[in-house]
Amino acid sequence: MKPKAILIPTLVLFLVCLCVTAALAGTNMLTKPIIAQLNIETAKQSRQQVLPDAADFEEASKGDVQYHIGKDASGQTVGYVFTNTSNSGYGGAVEVMTGIDAEGNVTGVVILGHNETPGLGANAEKESFRDQYLQAARAEGFSLIKSGTPGDGQILAMTGATITSNAVTEAVNQSCAQYFTVKEGA
Repeated sequence: MKPKAILIPTLVLFLVCLCVTAALAGTNMLTKPIIAQLNIETAKQSRQQVLPDAADFEEASKGDVQYHIGKDASGQTVGYVFTNTSNSGYGGAVEVMTGIDAEGNVTGVVILGHNETPGLGANAEKESFRDQYLQAARAEGFSLIKSGTPGDGQILAMTGATITSNAVTEAVNQSCAQYFTVKEGA
């Protein structure tokens, strides 16, 4: 083997890799601020989905509870959004965002992330399931029932997805507990 037969392909491969790396780095530098702005807007839209009366949100924390205070156009507090709640579901962690208004009513629940079984646990994203939580927040939390007609403070589990239903309910219960922690200091 001649050294030239090894050196030329190696040099060509190195130059190709260098060009591709430079192109990726340049693309990253150009898109980084745009992606950051889109993430901010998406987060605000998600918060507005669970607390629709809020026009703007302000980050806050109390102890180890981090949340967003929803304010209307005049700057009055209309509620709170809790995003750092999750619980173990069938396929892993189920991350939930919950909105609770100033009177203590759950105004919205959004599933931020999960790895649940499509067609079963993934049904937790459906509005028909999430709307069950639209009632007064409870210091003792919501309870899950497997069948029947849910009463006050009860959530009807999804058929075939009790573990996922429990994970969402426990995450919403964490948000309720955080709400009462925040309200005690208000």
